[in-house]
Amino acid sequence: MSTLIINNLYAEVEEKEILKGINLEIKGGETHAIMGPNGTGKSTLASVIMGHPKYKITKGEILLDGKNVLKMTVDERSRAGLFLGMQHPSEVPGVTNSDFIKTAVNARLEDGKSVSLFKFIRQLDHAVTDLKMDEDLPHRYLNEGFSGGEKKRNEILQMKMLNPKIAILDEIDSGLDVDALKIVGENVTKMKNDDLGLLLITHYQRLLDYIKADKVHVMMKGKIVKSGGLEIIKRIDTEGYDWIKKELGIEDARVIEEEEQKRFMLGSCATKDALGL
Repeated sequence: MSTLIINNLYAEVEEKEILKGINLEIKGGETHAIMGPNGTGKSTLASVIMGHPKYKITKGEILLDGKNVLKMTVDERSRAGLFLGMQHPSEVPGVTNSDFIKTAVNARLEDGKSVSLFKFIRQLDHAVTDLKMDEDLPHRYLNEGFSGGEKKRNEILQMKMLNPKIAILDEIDSGLDVDALKIVGENVTKMKNDDLGLLLITHYQRLLDYIKADKVHVMMKGKIVKSGGLEIIKRIDTEGYDWIKKELGIEDARVIEEEEQKRFMLGSCATKDALGL
């Protein structure tokens, strides 16, 4: 059972402080949900955990099974068992889905070993079928020409193949219609086990109708300001966030605009750099 611990984490981008003292612990078998208004630092937290180079850590620590994540490169974090399902997956022309996923799977194997081609194809075909994706998907270029829903399902496909220890799904429900959301939710739920810790970043209760959360956190102004159970989701769904702002005396929950965050998405640099593009 793995454990991700975030202690008093502060981070900034271009001298703007975004994260202002995040404390969070996620254990294998647990599902945590982070909710909050736009621009409060939720996606920044996901990017910082995975090592986006644009963000500067000014204080705090991130530990995975006792190891200092902040000293790891992006690929080392992935090989250690961290996974990020991105809010805005990048298109990578010229690299097929099967080649990309096979390379990622092999990178996690020890002593330079490679997964057998037969085993890989069988697992990939089963995962594609589970997600009700097109049969030609393995031969298509990574996310190129994909709809928003296809891109999100492709993120879950990668997660199914990589079997991470801690998976962070950043608004994986955005852009999904009702049917696609159900497919994604059911597949993630089937993956839940004592060896997988989940962090779901979402705006809507609808995702949590399919993926049950054990703990719910509300993030505002770069901090987790409230934690609890499903009762928080139900109240947010009926009353929004005003009751929390009033309770805590918060006037403006935002710390950075969403459009500014999109300029620093992990996929726009790390994926292409890793592939030498």
